[in-house]
Amino acid sequence: MRNPEDLGDMSELRAEVDVTDRALSALLGHRARLISRAAALKEGNGWPARIDDRVDEVIGNARANAETDGYDPALAEVIWRELVEWSIRREQTALGRE
Repeated sequence: MRNPEDLGDMSELRAEVDVTDRALSALLGHRARLISRAAALKEGNGWPARIDDRVDEVIGNARANAETDGYDPALAEVIWRELVEWSIRREQTALGRE
């Protein structure tokens, strides 16, 4: 990743935004595959898709990471809550518990 201060014009900045968006998309795809594996493991253990303590932990981690990474923890919470809820719905479908 390039330092934003090293980007001299909007063309360079937009190109870096596109590179960053591609990297984010690849990470989200990896996370989705992890959720599929989580569903398989939960099925084997008889666990539910939603585990409230884990949801709280993930959201807390997202807020702390945002603070460390220099962006608004409230924004991180909104994004991660949506991501977590999507993940839970995906697990529930995989577990046949819609």
